Amino acid sequence: MAGGKERELRRRIKSVRSTRKITKAMELIAASQIARAQSRIAANRPYREGIASVVREAAKGDAVAAAKLLGTPEEVRNVVVLAIVGDRGLSGSYNSSVLRAAEREIRRQRDAGASVSVAAVGKKAIAYFRFRGIDVDLSFQGFSDKPTYADARDVADAVGLPFVLGQADLVLLVSMRFRSASNQSVETLQLLPLPGIEDEPADERPAEGYTEFEPDVEELLEELAPAALASEVFAALLEGSASFHTSQQRAMAAASENADELVRTLSRMMNRARQDSITTEIMEIVGGAEALRQEKEHA
Repeated sequence: MAGGKERELRRRIKSVRSTRKITKAMELIAASQIARAQSRIAANRPYREGIASVVREAAKGDAVAAAKLLGTPEEVRNVVVLAIVGDRGLSGSYNSSVLRAAEREIRRQRDAGASVSVAAVGKKAIAYFRFRGIDVDLSFQGFSDKPTYADARDVADAVGLPFVLGQADLVLLVSMRFRSASNQSVETLQLLPLPGIEDEPADERPAEGYTEFEPDVEELLEELAPAALASEVFAALLEGSASFHTSQQRAMAAASENADELVRTLSRMMNRARQDSITTEIMEIVGGAEALRQEKEHA
């Protein structure tokens, strides 16, 4: 009986050690991706800030034209909510945190009387929303780990089209923002209309415009707005990718530590089982020897 328990524990230890090899490999892979993702975020930041600055400067040249694309809508009847998560799991609370925040925003908008269309980046969003009875109108998969600007442009074009056609008054983005390797947080941002100057703190607003634009501001903004939207989506995809790898690295490190602790616990149990087996065998030998001795004495 003890020998059978010992064999079972050996199998469990072998299985846990095999799992630990997988989690450790995933931890190292995720760690190697974090630095690369951070460098991409840093490389994209000047373009993102630059195009936002040009849009704000152009908007000051023609307030009437800018009002169509910038600011906050007075009445919100139709809303597009875009959620950015991962295609894979095993990343701690990364996916669930974003999806729960997106679900709350969807219900908040619907409770306010708005019609909500849901768009999602990442395979994990589909199952989540389907289970909760929320239809996903647009979905994108396969690039959340290593997004490109072309991917961002495709997403931006898809979520921006209803706004351009007048079918949506507001486009919101729910995603994980990457502050540092130890600080990521879920944020809900307004994508369209593009946040206007009046939405910025007074001490962060640029000086009054002095630039002359060619062509006119309205035509220029129509060209710049899609680029600015794609830039914001790309930044969110990059920060989501960095956050995913960071969360996965932490989750796999914790899993590896748990595997080590489980191996130690199982090893102690196996040692006790082995000791029990040895003690039982000794007792059987001693008992047999005593029986033989008594048999000889009676012979």
